[in-house]
Amino acid sequence: MTISQQAFLRDAMRRLNLTRDVFATRIGVKRRALDTWLLPEGSQEFRAMPEVVQRFVSEIVQNGVLLEKYTQSVQDGPLRDRIAVEGKHQLLSVDQFTRESVEDLFRVADMMQPIARRQKVSRVLEGAVLGNLFFEASTRTRVSFGSAFCRLGGSVCDTTGFTFSSMAKGESIYDTSRVMSGYVDAMVIRHPDQGSVAEFARATNIPVVNGGDGPGEHPSQALLDLYTILTEFSRLGKLLDGAHIAMVGDLKYGRTVHSLIKLMALYKNVKFSLVSPKGLEMPTYIIEQASRNGNIIEQKSSLAEGLAGADVIYATRVQKERFANEENEGYTPDFQISRAIIDAYCSPETIVMHPLPRDSRPGANDLSVDLNHDPRLAIFRQTDNGIPIRMAIFAVLLGVEGLVQHSLRDVTWQHPSHVGPDDSVFHGLE
Repeated sequence: MTISQQAFLRDAMRRLNLTRDVFATRIGVKRRALDTWLLPEGSQEFRAMPEVVQRFVSEIVQNGVLLEKYTQSVQDGPLRDRIAVEGKHQLLSVDQFTRESVEDLFRVADMMQPIARRQKVSRVLEGAVLGNLFFEASTRTRVSFGSAFCRLGGSVCDTTGFTFSSMAKGESIYDTSRVMSGYVDAMVIRHPDQGSVAEFARATNIPVVNGGDGPGEHPSQALLDLYTILTEFSRLGKLLDGAHIAMVGDLKYGRTVHSLIKLMALYKNVKFSLVSPKGLEMPTYIIEQASRNGNIIEQKSSLAEGLAGADVIYATRVQKERFANEENEGYTPDFQISRAIIDAYCSPETIVMHPLPRDSRPGANDLSVDLNHDPRLAIFRQTDNGIPIRMAIFAVLLGVEGLVQHSLRDVTWQHPSHVGPDDSVFHGLE
């Protein structure tokens, strides 16, 4: 195979829309055997699948009837053109995606996994420079984008905060964007004002990625969140179609949930339970958009009502920095996701997510730290997935995704099999 065994099998399951259990039955193998084939190469329990299985899977996937809707999307042109904004190769909103283009991006992310896991290196962006323009505080997003660009061979120039930018001197967004376009080959921009990143994008023809625009959107976060949900569901034998997703917290100002619910609305018959403190409910226009494809939206006032039977719990902190005249100072204990709450209302297979940062200070009532050693907590698997997703975004926008596979070479340094000492035993499966 020219692609990794893991990427080949995950691509096949995604194309056929099958869970691991059903897929294993379809190809006539035991689930445990399939799990070992899906491990990253180099993992202790990794096994190479027999050549006869590879041929059989290839024949199934290549069936024209099963792949009709996917091949049609490929015939429409390169992915970068299918998600373009007014002809420009930029990522400003999840509204640019269809279900097919999302899953095409995830196939590129699968191909990036060996690089993200420090097993392989690639230099397809050698010589390219990324401008990380963050006019609002950020740690994970800024470093994640920078790391993703560097792992493809590029280099990064950072600027953080208004104080250290020429905009503090009165320079316009247009001028800043145009000047930076002469220095760098792509830009990631975070700004506290909704719609401001789109204004940056209008002033340039180089790729621009929205790293978060106030209470607006955070498309790359939503993409890595959805990628995490699909990979977790694959491990658990579930499909997103027909799933129950509970979103808890500040749904008014939480840009991550705005993007994520719109992206998940591309799937069918999804039930969304929205649980938030009074005054921090999901905006009506987003609820209306998420109601397509037979999806059900239910607004709840308590965790007991919203979490029962949930496949995924997505918690968000209160965005106090975005409050205008609201007096709400955050969650009450009634809105805190804790191990006791999860045990009371959810199953052992419920996935708990959070876009981070979570406020761990006493009295903040954000996602509880007593879940840190619970395998249902997926927040670190979630952040790890930010690297292959953001690598895929850069590769697609800069048109090099077709070069990655043939550019791979082994790393020369020693790396741990698990990044975190407390990672769950199944962490390496995906």
